[in-house]
Amino acid sequence: MEDRAAVADRSTASEADLLRLTTARRGLNQRLISRFLHNRIALVGLFIVTIMVALAAFGPVLAPHPPNQQFGEHRLESPSKDFLLGTDNLGRDMLSRLLHAARLSIGMAALATVVIVAIAISVGSLAGYVGGLVDDLAMRIVDVLLAFPGLILALAIIGILGPSMLNVIISLAISTWASYARLVRGLVLEVRERPFVEAALAIGASGPRIVIRHILPNVISPVIVLVSLEMGTLILAIAGLNFLGLGVQPPTAEWGAMLNQGRPFFQSEPQLMIYPGIMISVTVLGFNLLGDGLRDVFDPRFTT
Repeated sequence: MEDRAAVADRSTASEADLLRLTTARRGLNQRLISRFLHNRIALVGLFIVTIMVALAAFGPVLAPHPPNQQFGEHRLESPSKDFLLGTDNLGRDMLSRLLHAARLSIGMAALATVVIVAIAISVGSLAGYVGGLVDDLAMRIVDVLLAFPGLILALAIIGILGPSMLNVIISLAISTWASYARLVRGLVLEVRERPFVEAALAIGASGPRIVIRHILPNVISPVIVLVSLEMGTLILAIAGLNFLGLGVQPPTAEWGAMLNQGRPFFQSEPQLMIYPGIMISVTVLGFNLLGDGLRDVFDPRFTT
């Protein structure tokens, strides 16, 4: 009877610890939101990202012309009321192509990010929580992937799979997930030793439940910061691969591909490269500012 009473007391204490943890987490979330709303860098980054994402979502609706429609008599035309940003060498409306390209460029980066984060969280959480042979095997794979420069590895993978939009996403996911997984694994190793994880174990919570309910919520903040910072890098990488002709194929509108298509006319018609270049630069700037702001918001020195 005494043993049962002791077990019941420990279970009650563990449940109380988890309740206090939940209350503390809610208070922390409120402080984070307040800090974000008072961080000008984060707000400026969020504003830019919101505008660019809105253009990606509604660009095809806002575009005045189909992106591949050719107006032969208006080739390389200067901005006018019919073509607000002029036309390219084939007589296609630049504004329409830029708006359609926004969905593809940002969408490819977002899809690649989802794949990268899914793999990294799965592998990093498994390696960090289980440990042992699983951890050793996962980290050796990570070490091998990190030994290669990311862009070189992506080029090699595309060389094997062949040029296409899907293969660009696959190549970037394979060449990038390892750094995310190492971060997640390190955070999980630290969080799994905290008292609230021991409390969850004491009340009989299963391993997957502990990881999903108690560990991942405490490691997701650095991952969010990393994602917001790396989104700009991914957009640049996608634009670079498409500039080389390894991603989308003509006549598909994409910012990197548009840079390549305007390259032969740079001296006489520099706007053909300037417009997509500005779109890439502004988008990357927005994600970088947002990432810097989020890093300040989630800084442990201010969240305690």
